[in-house]
Amino acid sequence: MTFIDTHAHVTAREFDADRDEVLARAADAGIRFIINPGTNLEDSRRAVELAERHPMVYAAVGYHPHDARLADEAGLAAIEELSTHPRVVAIGEIGLDFHYDLSPRDAQERVFAAQLAIAQRRDLPVIIHSRESLELTVAMLDASITACPEWRESRRAHGSRAPGPRGVFHCYPGDVATAWKLVGMGFMVSLPGIVTFKKPGNAVDVAAGISIEHQLLETDSPYLAPVPHRGTRNEPMHIPLIAQRIADVQHLSVEDVARSTNVAAYQLFGVGEKPEPRFTYPLKRSLYINLTNRCDADCVFCDRKGEAMVKGHNLKITREPEAEEVIAEIGDPTRYEEVVFCGYGEPTIRLEALKQVARFVKDRGGRTRLNTDGHGNIINKRNIVPELAGLVDAVSISLNSTDPQQYGALMRIDGPKNFAAMVEFAREAVRTLPRVVLTIVDLDDVDEDKARSFVEKEIGAIFAKRPFF
Repeated sequence: MTFIDTHAHVTAREFDADRDEVLARAADAGIRFIINPGTNLEDSRRAVELAERHPMVYAAVGYHPHDARLADEAGLAAIEELSTHPRVVAIGEIGLDFHYDLSPRDAQERVFAAQLAIAQRRDLPVIIHSRESLELTVAMLDASITACPEWRESRRAHGSRAPGPRGVFHCYPGDVATAWKLVGMGFMVSLPGIVTFKKPGNAVDVAAGISIEHQLLETDSPYLAPVPHRGTRNEPMHIPLIAQRIADVQHLSVEDVARSTNVAAYQLFGVGEKPEPRFTYPLKRSLYINLTNRCDADCVFCDRKGEAMVKGHNLKITREPEAEEVIAEIGDPTRYEEVVFCGYGEPTIRLEALKQVARFVKDRGGRTRLNTDGHGNIINKRNIVPELAGLVDAVSISLNSTDPQQYGALMRIDGPKNFAAMVEFAREAVRTLPRVVLTIVDLDDVDEDKARSFVEKEIGAIFAKRPFF
């Protein structure tokens, strides 16, 4: 298990006496890479020099809003030139800070806009600082994206529903709703040791409320040391403490957080590498089975045709596994709370393989769950629910909407036909299987109250929401 500290000021004077030792301690703690943002031209040059000397360090270059008063045309040109260095992965730390106002606000806005333009010309992501200025920061970013949409589109994966990642709000100061807005704009959020504080402000809510795929890890060293080191000089070696706290509020393992945030850092900064596709993938205490990436639907919220990543696992398989391959990867199924048939495809398309694997799990004392769109009867041209009896302990069905027309629009299929088939599958599952859950995606346009009533009163199943990734 390794981590990436995406924001540490190792070039700060606080580390002048023992910088190499700090990096060595970080490596010993499992920190594989560190991104060191610059705060002005001189510090940006130091960041590049540090990255040249230490393979674990990458640099970002830019003027922090505190130092915006120092940024003339020559300085900004030098930043742009420095950004061509192969160890530079972003423009940052840039933004607005209206708490201290160490630089005039008009200068901050001018320099922020100029550096966003540099990032766009250089096709680089940005590391954003925003304090008591979030509304204006977001507005300026939105205007910048509108003026140069190709900057964001240049990183969109082929077929992806989501925009390409173009930056991170470091030490994110806002609420969950604004964070989701930023995610929709192509930005991630990161939270330092604040998440471990007794009075963390919005940090814990954000850490819990934003899918881990959209979060990065950072220390902001030498500042904001996590508990139990609060009040001391922070170091990158403290990243595992922050990761553990985020894992706790996300109800994930620290390994899940490390893996997912490492992939997010790769997607944003190009640091590290993309993982190989998997047929089975562990999450929390369960093992998930990726039988196929084929699907009878094409949901507007699904990234099956894009990156097809789930919490750092690459599900973009190029072939479908044989049942025996999956069984070999499972091993002893009692090691897991449950074995879940769930990938970026519809598992019932491969019904016989599903049943073979499920029979192996059940024969050896394991538990199984099927995540499905509920179209298995249409796909297989027969009622398949009785065939799942004794093999599937729980089934989770994507309801998505109680309105057949909206259902069809969300899934890009014949709504009335497939909605009726899904409902009949769900009712048969309630009669046949031990546990049935129907879910909707957390979208504003979907009537949650109506969906809950429909599931509980008309279907007799359990209702749940799943996050919109």
